[in-house]
Amino acid sequence: MTVWRLYRFRHPDGRSKDWAVTTLADGSTATRWGKTANRLPGVCQRQGDSQNALERKKLAKGYVFVATVTIDPDGWIQTSGHVAPDMPSPPVNALYWHIACKANHDTCVELAITTRQLVSLIQSLPEHTAIPAAVWMGWQQLIELSLKADHFTQSGQIKAIYGSLPWLFLMALHRKAFSGIEIGIATDKTRELSMDLKTETVILDFFGTDLDRIRDSAEILGLVKPRLNLTLTAFDTADYWF
Repeated sequence: MTVWRLYRFRHPDGRSKDWAVTTLADGSTATRWGKTANRLPGVCQRQGDSQNALERKKLAKGYVFVATVTIDPDGWIQTSGHVAPDMPSPPVNALYWHIACKANHDTCVELAITTRQLVSLIQSLPEHTAIPAAVWMGWQQLIELSLKADHFTQSGQIKAIYGSLPWLFLMALHRKAFSGIEIGIATDKTRELSMDLKTETVILDFFGTDLDRIRDSAEILGLVKPRLNLTLTAFDTADYWF
């Protein structure tokens, strides 16, 4: 059976749909789709569109890579295999983000307020002064869209030149867990990012930094727990030994 790359799109209400793609022996590209299940009934075969180009389009729409699978001619998914956890992650050339808002009016307003608060917080960070002229405009786009208090979808790219703050901003926004608002971040290799900074060393390398250098900002944004200062702790408790 042919090996396919399987992607999934999650709706804010919990529903999800799958899409799979493969390149056939004659050079054509085949796709399958359907609701998340053991079978993908929809099928299409085309010439002229490369598999990589189709995957990028799905990634930009908010789909995330799930696994490599084998699918029989009737669309039944037979087996799947994830990349072994001890294999090194491939280098990253760009990040892609996607937000789908299907929330009610009040939640959209809350999103706008929170976005403004996070942007103000980020502008107070030392790293913000190091942002180059090619500044990322995603946060302004989100403020404008959410202020309309209407449903919207928005996606874009984060390049290394923008620095790590746009990534940290989206992670902080994701952690707010707004009802009806879905936020996704993935690499150009179609891997969905986790919300754990400690595990994303490849992304830190992409921005030319490490966890120690961004820890203060990450703590302020609530992305990591503050480190315990043992010196201050000892000082605070010294008077209680007698």
